[in-house]
Parts: sequence; structure tokens; C-alpha cells
Amino acid sequence: MKKFTKVASYAIPLPLKDVDTDQIIPAQYLTSISSDGYGKNLFKRLKESADFPMNLPRFAGAKILVVDHNFGCGSSREHAVWALMGAGIEVIIGKSFADIFSGNSANNGFLLVTLPADDVDYILKTASEIDLSLTVDLESQEVRGPDSMFFKFEYDPFRKHCIINGLDDIDYIFSEKASIDSYRAMHSDKRFISTVAND
Repeated sequence: MKKFTKVASYAIPLPLKDVDTDQIIPAQYLTSISSDGYGKNLFKRLKESADFPMNLPRFAGAKILVVDHNFGCGSSREHAVWALMGAGIEVIIGKSFADIFSGNSANNGFLLVTLPADDVDYILKTASEIDLSLTVDLESQEVRGPDSMFFKFEYDPFRKHCIINGLDDIDYIFSEKASIDSYRAMHSDKRFISTVAND
């Protein structure tokens, strides 16, 4: 899993509520069990509208997506996260995210930043009016913009440790192998002593 600490980029505003996983990556494009290749079909149906933000040249190459409420709802497809990552998005800032989508994002090292509704509305409005450059720093848990734009966000400490160090759940377990082996050895001896005593 790729390590993540900070990203600086223009912000793409997507002021839509309840964007579900089928809007993110339509079902007919779920053609592979690999995580590769989904980025080209991200928001495939939404992109049919010429004024969809990701169709606009000024947002080309942007890595930060700003969304509204309940992003990622609907089916549990992990492909939605793969599509976003495959299209170059590294961070999503929003008011709230669907639970399963949040879990899939964390498991793939994909950062979701939750901010109060008023702050997200402000970012969405500003990014719609001007080319808004933001820096999202996971280590300090800060979103910074031009002038005095500044927001703090909360993030689960375990997931923060994993994403900063590029560890998925299996990698994390292996990173603690020495401690696990020590614990098992200590308790294995205790079980042996207990068995002998009971005999």
C-alpha cells in the first residue's frame, strides 16, 4: 500500500448529495477482480454532462475531490475506491461518507476527510468560483488553503498509522511479528505448565 502523508492540489467541487457507488463506477464496468483499470470509467454516466466538473480543463490532474453528504452510499463495491484512486484522486473532503465506503477506503490507504457542513459548503463554493489550491496533511490533520483558510480534522489513530506507513491490515500484523512471537512463546509455556499440572 502506498504511503500517504500530504497532498497539495487544486480542489474539484462535486456539490452532489448521496452519490452512490454505481454513480462512481457503474456496474457494467466491474469486469475485473484486479484493482487496475477502473479509473477510466470513474463517474462514467455523470461525465455525459458537459459541465460535469471533472470534464473541465481547469481541473485536469487535480488530486482532491470535495463532495457533499453521504458520499459512497449504495452497494459495497470496493471498485468505487479503486476507480477514484485509478483516476488520480488521493483525498476526498466531505460532510459525511457511507460506512462501507469508508472502510474500503481505509483498507486501500485512501484518505477521506470529514469536516463540518459549513466548512465543506465554503470550500465547495470557493472551488466553484476560483482555482482553489489546498494542502491536506494527514500527519498534522490539517487542511490549508490560501490566505487564512484552515481546518482541523479528526482521524482514527490506527488508520492514520497504517496509511502514513503504507500498511494494509496484513502488513500491520506482520509489522508486529516480533511482539506476536514473543507473546505466543510466553503463553505457550504457560499452557504447557498448566497441562502438566492438571495431569
